[in-house]
Amino acid sequence: MTRFEGHQKRINKSAEQVYTYLSDFNNFEHSVPKEHVENWQSTEDSCSFSLKGIGEVAMEIVERKPFKLIKLTNVKDSKFNFNFWIQLKEIAPDDTRIKLTMDVELNAMMKMVAKKPLNKFIVTLTDQIVEVFNRQ
Repeated sequence: MTRFEGHQKRINKSAEQVYTYLSDFNNFEHSVPKEHVENWQSTEDSCSFSLKGIGEVAMEIVERKPFKLIKLTNVKDSKFNFNFWIQLKEIAPDDTRIKLTMDVELNAMMKMVAKKPLNKFIVTLTDQIVEVFNRQ
């Protein structure tokens, strides 16, 4: 497994507000980086999209720990296997820290091709999520 980690970022909202928003994939469409993601489709618990440089991705929420963690994984029959965590830590009522982490099973060739786009995706997605909350 190859790990991709975003930087911890601050959101000026409660962990409950951030968790409630992010635990529904229908809200993600406004957070995903448009320059990297195309053909977004979602329900509350699953989504699929095309990630530029990688291909089709489909995932589902497999675990929710209110106000702390949302765990996602690939949908069966996906091109590659991964686990993705959204971690939240409330420091104060209007100070929540968010961190995104992804473990991806990649062969050597795919690792060379996908490393840069996946790193950029994690960083950009984190920034987009923070920006969504800053606009509210």
